[in-house]
Amino acid sequence: MKQKQKDKLKKEILRKVKSYYALSKTDGQFIPGISKVNYGGRVYDEKEMINLVDSSLEFWLTAGHYAVEFEKKLASFIEVKYCSLTNSGSSANLLAFMALTSPKLGERKIKRGDEVITVAAGFPTTIAPIVQFGAIPVFIDVTLPSYNIDCDKLERALSKKTKAIMIAHTLGNPFDIDKIKSFCKKHGLWLVEDNCDALGSKYKGKYTGSFGDIATCSFYPPHHITMGEGGALLTNNLHLKRIIESFRDWGRDCWCQSGKDDTCKNRFKQQFGELPYGYDHKYVYSHFGYNLKVTDMQAAIGCAQLDKLPKFIEARKKNYKYLLEKLIKYSDKFIFSESLPAASPSWFGFLITVRENAGFARDDIVNYLEDNKIQTRMLFAGNMVSHPAFDQMRKEKSGYRIVGHLEKTDLIMNNTFWVGVYPGMTKEKLDYMVRKVSDFLEKFIKL
Repeated sequence: MKQKQKDKLKKEILRKVKSYYALSKTDGQFIPGISKVNYGGRVYDEKEMINLVDSSLEFWLTAGHYAVEFEKKLASFIEVKYCSLTNSGSSANLLAFMALTSPKLGERKIKRGDEVITVAAGFPTTIAPIVQFGAIPVFIDVTLPSYNIDCDKLERALSKKTKAIMIAHTLGNPFDIDKIKSFCKKHGLWLVEDNCDALGSKYKGKYTGSFGDIATCSFYPPHHITMGEGGALLTNNLHLKRIIESFRDWGRDCWCQSGKDDTCKNRFKQQFGELPYGYDHKYVYSHFGYNLKVTDMQAAIGCAQLDKLPKFIEARKKNYKYLLEKLIKYSDKFIFSESLPAASPSWFGFLITVRENAGFARDDIVNYLEDNKIQTRMLFAGNMVSHPAFDQMRKEKSGYRIVGHLEKTDLIMNNTFWVGVYPGMTKEKLDYMVRKVSDFLEKFIKL
């Protein structure tokens, strides 16, 4: 009787959540020059709110059935065997890198002083785990208009200490996966595929995130889907999955899910290190790990978002295409992204690089757009080596290596910005952005 009352009350609560969403939802009339055009944001409906409240009523708090459902759904979507949730994309990058330092990998493990090939034109947490561990990031320049790693310089970057490549698909534009995979296979290197800005992108018909030994995703609100704060790691390697989850879950050796015991039926029947025989496997630690788990409430939101992902991807592609069609006539002033013939990007944003002979600087157009309520963003760090975090390393000329010159990376640092194409972008907002870019150029042409 009590359970029936609870079920009835729960249904009533969830119905009221739907009603609350309907009342609180505002379409918000867009007023050009007054309303802000954001580069990204949350796109959701009552389903996310219902899932969130449902999860909170269950009060499981840590990862539970919604987390399991999300991991299965995302793995199925990307067409990989395993997905492991974590609390952010940056944590996913940390776990991906640290997994490759595990003693369980034998001679292939990354050691302090080993080298990892990457780029400086991107987000800092693609690079941070390499430096934090004590490995050496080896920076290669990017190419324009791909904004991705220059594969022609890979052989020059190689040394006896090279163990991995860790790079992102820049703002959703897939790098040359064939060349990168071939290089890694030839030299026995790990590939960490930072897919945080590229969920839904494809290369030769396969989703990005399915090509690396490990791939990472981010679910921060501006990303392709969100759960507030959240991230995930993807792999086809069961051994790597267990290492990843060990580092995520305090470094423990046991892989039982939260709330479950003795999945392997050997909980008290094994020998580890110098512990007494039969020491509880749930409290055996094979790594110096972290606590980077996700809550079931976050995963509940993510499950509803995953159902919307195909439409989100199409919206991003459509919005990007629309902007490009309208702005391509200004190619004498700007460099726009170009993708490989084999690639189908799920764009995170619309990249614009001001040509050096344009007659104006990036700051001129960025300030104009911002003054007109259009949000802009840099291509993240621009050149990470130029940031204060590298001050001491630059001074000492140690802790990293640069192959040749970062000429295009510096151009990006000085001349590149981007605007939004997220699913919440309406045609009115897109047209307003196009009009403001045109107004700016007319102003400078007259000057």
